Amino acid sequence: MGDARSLVAHPASMTHSHLNAAQRTAAGISLNTIRLSAGLEDPADLIADLDRALARI
Repeated sequence: MGDARSLVAHPASMTHSHLNAAQRTAAGISLNTIRLSAGLEDPADLIADLDRALARI
């Protein structure tokens, strides 16, 4: 998303928040869609961060 840092985003409440449910569905965005944009961090650090975050689900 235009940065060198990793980012996790929730498109339904951010970039696609102006769309109604039918428009989001047509765009392939559900309320459960999460976007991960990997940056330039050390891969081991990124994997460890994702492991910690997903363990909380």
